[in-house]
Amino acid sequence: MVSTTLERPEKFRIGRVFSNSFAVIGRNLGLLVGLAALFSALPALVLNLWNYRNFANLDFASPETDPSAFLGNSLISTAFGLIYFVLALLFQSSLVRATIEDLNGKRPAIGDCVQIALRCIFPTLGIGLVVFLTAFLAMVVMMFVAGILIPVFGTAIAFVAFMALLVPGIMLLLGVSVSVPVLIQERLGVFGSMSRSRALTKGSRWSLFGLLLILLLAAIAIQMAFALVFGLAFALTGSLSTVGLIVGAIGSSVVSTVVATVISVAIAVSYVELRQVKEGTSVDELAEIFA
Repeated sequence: MVSTTLERPEKFRIGRVFSNSFAVIGRNLGLLVGLAALFSALPALVLNLWNYRNFANLDFASPETDPSAFLGNSLISTAFGLIYFVLALLFQSSLVRATIEDLNGKRPAIGDCVQIALRCIFPTLGIGLVVFLTAFLAMVVMMFVAGILIPVFGTAIAFVAFMALLVPGIMLLLGVSVSVPVLIQERLGVFGSMSRSRALTKGSRWSLFGLLLILLLAAIAIQMAFALVFGLAFALTGSLSTVGLIVGAIGSSVVSTVVATVISVAIAVSYVELRQVKEGTSVDELAEIFA
Protein backbone atom coordinates (compact mmCIF):
# COMPACT_ATOMS: atom_id res chain seq x y z
CA MET A 1 0.00 0.00 0.00
CA VAL A 2 1.30 3.43 -0.94
CA SER A 3 1.41 6.23 1.59
CA THR A 4 -1.24 8.87 1.01
CA THR A 5 0.83 11.90 2.03
CA LEU A 6 -0.89 14.85 0.38
CA GLU A 7 -0.18 18.48 -0.32
CA ARG A 8 -1.64 20.80 2.25
CA PRO A 9 -5.28 21.48 1.28
CA GLU A 10 -6.55 25.03 1.53
CA LYS A 11 -9.84 24.14 3.18
CA PHE A 12 -11.90 21.25 4.46
CA ARG A 13 -13.61 19.53 1.51
CA ILE A 14 -16.64 17.30 2.03
CA GLY A 15 -16.11 15.54 -1.29
CA ARG A 16 -12.51 14.67 -0.44
CA VAL A 17 -13.54 13.28 2.95
CA PHE A 18 -16.18 11.08 1.31
CA SER A 19 -13.73 9.90 -1.33
CA ASN A 20 -11.03 9.03 1.20
CA SER A 21 -13.56 7.41 3.55
CA PHE A 22 -14.91 4.99 0.96
CA ALA A 23 -11.37 4.33 -0.29
CA VAL A 24 -10.36 3.30 3.26
CA ILE A 25 -13.43 1.06 3.54
CA GLY A 26 -12.73 -0.55 0.17
CA ARG A 27 -9.09 -1.29 0.99
CA ASN A 28 -9.91 -2.79 4.41
CA LEU A 29 -13.27 -4.45 3.93
CA GLY A 30 -12.27 -7.73 5.57
CA LEU A 31 -10.79 -5.99 8.61
CA LEU A 32 -13.83 -3.76 9.00
CA VAL A 33 -16.19 -6.73 8.76
CA GLY A 34 -14.23 -8.43 11.54
CA LEU A 35 -14.30 -5.37 13.79
CA ALA A 36 -17.98 -4.79 13.00
CA ALA A 37 -18.88 -8.38 13.90
CA LEU A 38 -16.96 -8.17 17.17
CA PHE A 39 -18.07 -4.77 18.43
CA SER A 40 -21.26 -3.90 16.58
CA ALA A 41 -23.16 -6.50 14.55
CA LEU A 42 -23.33 -9.32 17.11
CA PRO A 43 -24.12 -7.03 20.10
CA ALA A 44 -26.72 -5.20 17.99
CA LEU A 45 -28.25 -8.53 16.98
CA VAL A 46 -28.66 -9.57 20.63
CA LEU A 47 -30.15 -6.17 21.53
CA ASN A 48 -32.51 -6.18 18.54
CA LEU A 49 -33.68 -9.74 19.19
CA TRP A 50 -34.53 -8.75 22.76
CA ASN A 51 -36.37 -5.58 21.70
CA TYR A 52 -38.24 -7.32 18.87
CA ARG A 53 -39.22 -10.15 21.20
CA ASN A 54 -40.71 -7.64 23.65
CA PHE A 55 -42.45 -5.84 20.78
CA ALA A 56 -43.94 -9.06 19.42
CA ASN A 57 -45.20 -10.06 22.89
CA LEU A 58 -47.09 -6.82 23.41
CA ASP A 59 -50.84 -7.29 23.57
CA PHE A 60 -52.19 -4.19 21.84
CA ALA A 61 -55.77 -5.31 22.49
CA SER A 62 -55.33 -5.17 26.26
CA PRO A 63 -54.29 -1.97 28.06
CA GLU A 64 -53.36 -3.94 31.17
CA THR A 65 -49.70 -4.84 31.68
CA ASP A 66 -47.84 -6.58 34.47
CA PRO A 67 -45.84 -3.81 36.24
CA SER A 68 -43.19 -6.23 37.54
CA ALA A 69 -42.65 -7.76 34.10
CA PHE A 70 -42.48 -4.32 32.51
CA LEU A 71 -39.90 -3.16 35.08
CA GLY A 72 -37.82 -6.29 34.63
CA ASN A 73 -37.79 -5.92 30.85
CA SER A 74 -36.90 -2.24 31.17
CA LEU A 75 -33.92 -2.98 33.44
CA ILE A 76 -32.64 -5.69 31.10
CA SER A 77 -33.07 -3.38 28.09
CA THR A 78 -31.16 -0.64 29.93
CA ALA A 79 -28.31 -3.04 30.75
CA PHE A 80 -28.17 -4.19 27.12
CA GLY A 81 -28.17 -0.55 26.00
CA LEU A 82 -25.27 0.40 28.27
CA ILE A 83 -23.20 -2.57 27.11
CA TYR A 84 -23.96 -1.69 23.50
CA PHE A 85 -22.92 1.93 24.16
CA VAL A 86 -19.51 0.82 25.49
CA LEU A 87 -19.00 -1.57 22.58
CA ALA A 88 -19.96 1.18 20.13
CA LEU A 89 -17.19 3.37 21.57
CA LEU A 90 -14.72 0.49 21.22
CA PHE A 91 -15.87 0.06 17.63
CA GLN A 92 -15.31 3.73 16.83
CA SER A 93 -11.88 3.72 18.47
CA SER A 94 -10.76 0.63 16.58
CA LEU A 95 -11.99 2.13 13.29
CA VAL A 96 -10.09 5.37 13.99
CA ARG A 97 -6.89 3.40 14.48
CA ALA A 98 -7.50 1.35 11.33
CA THR A 99 -8.29 4.44 9.26
CA ILE A 100 -5.19 6.40 10.23
CA GLU A 101 -2.96 3.34 9.79
CA ASP A 102 -4.39 2.89 6.30
CA LEU A 103 -3.93 6.55 5.37
CA ASN A 104 -0.33 6.23 6.54
CA GLY A 105 0.23 3.55 3.92
CA LYS A 106 0.24 0.65 6.37
CA ARG A 107 -1.94 -2.43 6.54
CA PRO A 108 -4.06 -2.19 9.72
CA ALA A 109 -4.12 -5.29 11.92
CA ILE A 110 -7.23 -6.27 13.83
CA GLY A 111 -5.23 -7.14 16.95
CA ASP A 112 -3.55 -3.74 17.02
CA CYS A 113 -6.87 -1.93 16.49
CA VAL A 114 -8.56 -3.86 19.30
CA GLN A 115 -5.59 -3.33 21.63
CA ILE A 116 -5.60 0.44 21.11
CA ALA A 117 -9.38 0.60 21.54
CA LEU A 118 -9.20 -1.32 24.83
CA ARG A 119 -6.28 0.78 26.07
CA CYS A 120 -8.26 3.98 25.52
CA ILE A 121 -11.68 2.73 26.65
CA PHE A 122 -11.96 4.74 29.87
CA PRO A 123 -11.06 8.17 28.42
CA THR A 124 -13.18 7.33 25.36
CA LEU A 125 -16.08 6.54 27.68
CA GLY A 126 -15.38 9.81 29.48
CA ILE A 127 -15.66 11.76 26.23
CA GLY A 128 -18.88 9.95 25.34
CA LEU A 129 -20.44 10.71 28.71
CA VAL A 130 -19.38 14.38 28.67
CA VAL A 131 -20.81 14.86 25.16
CA PHE A 132 -24.04 13.05 26.08
CA LEU A 133 -24.56 15.03 29.29
CA THR A 134 -23.75 18.31 27.54
CA ALA A 135 -26.26 17.60 24.78
CA PHE A 136 -28.88 16.48 27.32
CA LEU A 137 -28.47 19.56 29.51
CA ALA A 138 -28.52 21.85 26.47
CA MET A 139 -31.79 20.29 25.33
CA VAL A 140 -33.30 20.65 28.81
CA VAL A 141 -32.32 24.33 28.89
CA MET A 142 -33.79 24.96 25.43
CA MET A 143 -37.06 23.25 26.33
CA PHE A 144 -37.20 25.18 29.61
CA VAL A 145 -36.68 28.51 27.84
CA ALA A 146 -39.27 27.62 25.21
CA GLY A 147 -41.74 26.64 27.96
CA ILE A 148 -41.29 30.01 29.64
CA LEU A 149 -41.58 32.08 26.46
CA ILE A 150 -44.60 30.38 24.86
CA PRO A 151 -47.20 31.56 27.44
CA VAL A 152 -45.79 35.11 27.43
CA PHE A 153 -44.75 35.83 23.84
CA GLY A 154 -46.37 33.06 21.84
CA THR A 155 -45.11 30.14 19.80
CA ALA A 156 -43.36 32.18 17.09
CA ILE A 157 -41.07 34.08 19.49
CA ALA A 158 -40.40 30.89 21.47
CA PHE A 159 -39.43 29.08 18.26
CA VAL A 160 -37.01 31.88 17.30
CA ALA A 161 -35.43 31.75 20.76
CA PHE A 162 -35.21 27.96 20.56
CA MET A 163 -33.40 28.14 17.21
CA ALA A 164 -31.13 30.89 18.54
CA LEU A 165 -30.02 28.49 21.27
CA LEU A 166 -29.96 25.46 18.98
CA VAL A 167 -27.34 26.79 16.56
CA PRO A 168 -24.68 27.42 19.26
CA GLY A 169 -25.48 24.00 20.70
CA ILE A 170 -24.87 22.34 17.34
CA MET A 171 -21.62 24.28 16.91
CA LEU A 172 -20.54 23.15 20.37
CA LEU A 173 -21.10 19.50 19.47
CA LEU A 174 -19.37 19.94 16.11
CA GLY A 175 -16.43 21.44 17.96
CA VAL A 176 -15.83 18.20 19.85
CA SER A 177 -16.72 15.88 16.94
CA VAL A 178 -13.13 14.68 16.40
CA SER A 179 -12.31 14.24 20.09
CA VAL A 180 -12.05 10.45 19.84
CA PRO A 181 -9.57 10.52 16.91
CA VAL A 182 -7.53 13.10 18.84
CA LEU A 183 -7.59 10.87 21.91
CA ILE A 184 -6.61 7.73 19.99
CA GLN A 185 -3.84 9.39 18.01
CA GLU A 186 -2.49 12.09 20.34
CA ARG A 187 -3.43 10.71 23.79
CA LEU A 188 -4.35 14.04 25.35
CA GLY A 189 -6.91 12.76 27.84
CA VAL A 190 -10.62 13.55 27.99
CA PHE A 191 -10.66 17.34 28.27
CA GLY A 192 -7.36 17.81 26.45
CA SER A 193 -8.75 15.88 23.47
CA MET A 194 -11.97 17.90 23.49
CA SER A 195 -10.03 21.18 23.65
CA ARG A 196 -7.76 20.03 20.82
CA SER A 197 -10.84 19.03 18.78
CA ARG A 198 -12.32 22.52 19.20
CA ALA A 199 -9.07 24.05 17.96
CA LEU A 200 -8.90 21.77 14.92
CA THR A 201 -12.54 22.25 13.91
CA LYS A 202 -12.51 26.05 14.28
CA GLY A 203 -13.28 27.58 10.89
CA SER A 204 -14.47 24.26 9.42
CA ARG A 205 -17.54 23.54 11.52
CA TRP A 206 -20.10 24.44 8.88
CA SER A 207 -18.36 22.08 6.46
CA LEU A 208 -18.39 19.40 9.15
CA PHE A 209 -22.07 20.14 9.69
CA GLY A 210 -22.72 19.55 5.99
CA LEU A 211 -20.78 16.28 6.07
CA LEU A 212 -22.54 14.94 9.14
CA LEU A 213 -25.94 16.17 7.92
CA ILE A 214 -25.53 14.20 4.70
CA LEU A 215 -24.51 11.10 6.65
CA LEU A 216 -27.38 11.59 9.11
CA LEU A 217 -30.01 12.00 6.39
CA ALA A 218 -28.69 8.95 4.55
CA ALA A 219 -28.76 6.94 7.80
CA ILE A 220 -32.33 8.07 8.56
CA ALA A 221 -33.47 7.17 5.04
CA ILE A 222 -31.97 3.68 5.28
CA GLN A 223 -33.36 3.08 8.76
CA MET A 224 -36.82 4.35 7.75
CA ALA A 225 -36.87 2.10 4.68
CA PHE A 226 -36.04 -0.93 6.78
CA ALA A 227 -38.55 0.06 9.49
CA LEU A 228 -41.24 0.48 6.82
CA VAL A 229 -40.65 -3.00 5.45
CA PHE A 230 -40.63 -4.50 8.94
CA GLY A 231 -43.73 -2.54 9.95
CA LEU A 232 -45.64 -3.62 6.84
CA ALA A 233 -44.81 -7.24 7.54
CA PHE A 234 -46.15 -6.89 11.07
CA ALA A 235 -49.27 -5.03 9.90
CA LEU A 236 -50.11 -7.62 7.24
CA THR A 237 -49.66 -10.66 9.46
CA GLY A 238 -50.76 -9.19 12.79
CA SER A 239 -47.85 -10.97 14.43
CA LEU A 240 -44.27 -11.98 13.74
CA SER A 241 -42.97 -15.51 13.56
CA THR A 242 -39.66 -16.56 15.05
CA VAL A 243 -38.14 -16.47 11.58
CA GLY A 244 -39.53 -12.99 11.05
CA LEU A 245 -38.04 -11.78 14.32
CA ILE A 246 -34.63 -13.21 13.47
CA VAL A 247 -34.66 -11.77 9.95
CA GLY A 248 -35.74 -8.38 11.28
CA ALA A 249 -33.06 -8.40 13.98
CA ILE A 250 -30.33 -9.38 11.52
CA GLY A 251 -31.43 -6.76 9.01
CA SER A 252 -31.55 -4.00 11.60
CA SER A 253 -28.14 -5.03 12.97
CA VAL A 254 -26.56 -4.94 9.52
CA VAL A 255 -28.06 -1.54 8.74
CA SER A 256 -26.94 0.02 12.03
CA THR A 257 -23.45 -1.49 11.69
CA VAL A 258 -22.96 -0.21 8.14
CA VAL A 259 -24.11 3.26 9.18
CA ALA A 260 -21.83 3.29 12.24
CA THR A 261 -18.87 2.11 10.14
CA VAL A 262 -19.23 4.83 7.52
CA ILE A 263 -19.73 7.58 10.10
CA SER A 264 -16.76 6.47 12.25
CA VAL A 265 -14.41 6.21 9.28
CA ALA A 266 -15.59 9.59 7.97
CA ILE A 267 -14.90 11.22 11.36
CA ALA A 268 -11.40 9.72 11.44
CA VAL A 269 -10.74 10.92 7.89
CA SER A 270 -12.08 14.34 8.89
CA TYR A 271 -9.53 14.48 11.71
CA VAL A 272 -6.70 13.84 9.24
CA GLU A 273 -8.17 16.39 6.83
CA LEU A 274 -8.44 19.02 9.58
CA ARG A 275 -4.84 18.49 10.65
CA GLN A 276 -3.69 18.90 7.07
CA VAL A 277 -5.77 22.06 6.65
CA LYS A 278 -4.77 23.59 9.99
CA GLU A 279 -1.17 22.48 10.31
CA GLY A 280 -0.07 21.08 6.99
CA THR A 281 0.61 17.81 8.82
CA SER A 282 1.17 14.88 6.51
CA VAL A 283 -0.34 11.50 7.27
CA ASP A 284 3.18 10.13 7.72
CA GLU A 285 3.80 12.64 10.53
CA LEU A 286 0.62 11.48 12.28
CA ALA A 287 2.10 8.00 12.63
CA GLU A 288 5.23 9.29 14.36
CA ILE A 289 3.14 9.97 17.48
CA PHE A 290 2.72 6.23 17.93
CA ALA A 291 6.29 5.35 16.92
